[in-house]
Amino acid sequence: MSPLEFILAGTLAAATPLMLAALGELVVERSGVLNLGVEGMMALGAAVAFIVAYQTGGHGLAFVAGAGAGMAAALVFAVPVLGFRANQVAAGLALGILAGGLSAMVGRPYESLTIRSLPKLDIPVLSDLPYVGGVLTQDIAVWATLAMAVAMAWVFRSTRLGWRIRAVGENPHAARAIGTPVLRLRLACIAFGGALAGMGGAYAATVYTPLWADGMIAGRGWIAVALVVFGTWRTGRVALGAILFGALSIGELVVQATGVRIPSQALAALPYVATIIVLAVISSNRMLTRRHSVASLGEPFDP
Repeated sequence: MSPLEFILAGTLAAATPLMLAALGELVVERSGVLNLGVEGMMALGAAVAFIVAYQTGGHGLAFVAGAGAGMAAALVFAVPVLGFRANQVAAGLALGILAGGLSAMVGRPYESLTIRSLPKLDIPVLSDLPYVGGVLTQDIAVWATLAMAVAMAWVFRSTRLGWRIRAVGENPHAARAIGTPVLRLRLACIAFGGALAGMGGAYAATVYTPLWADGMIAGRGWIAVALVVFGTWRTGRVALGAILFGALSIGELVVQATGVRIPSQALAALPYVATIIVLAVISSNRMLTRRHSVASLGEPFDP
């Protein structure tokens, strides 16, 4: 591959865990619930998926296990939030700390061990195209994530399920008045968001960097939460934001490969600095934020 193809191909791989977690958080927030425990759910999903992949050698089962771990953690969050109308910010932060600690505990025996990654798919015709063939040679998880983003955009725009989720997020009392089971729908959205966060962690630990190390999620969960705001709660914008931040992540390796003398710590901090700048710019435009935000986000529903 040419250097440009290498950068673009690496960008899609780096964006995949961010996109999975951000799409899951998008569904949760569109239903009116704010879950700040994405970092912990990704970490727990990564640890469980790596253990399963190391023991069985199967990535499919590892992704299922990672999704299950993320979903289980999300349901722990749902109990106080939906059942007892607890503060969603406090519950999400508590979940992040709890799941992060659990990931360190269960993953300790597997510290620094490695596994094989997923093979790349050599798609006939597409992989042979000049200039872009190398970019389009990706593993199946990358393609599945992109397909999921397209499917989610269609669901929110064109299906009754998507309209109900949006209605619950905008005005849960009005949605309940027309027969929508608000709490059950929010519970399903929370579980789905946790599953995608766990899958994002699974991809990070078994495909993108096929090893386990405590702290390897390294803030990706917080970037995923920020991406939902960055994308103004729109699926396509969230996916494009994930690709942009994936490019910033891979840029660290590219700059180091060129021999430019920049401290590695400064390069590693680049995606997080960009997150702060983007959120500051978006928050400064209150009209834009108010127009696209979810009206009942973070507010408990009392039937």
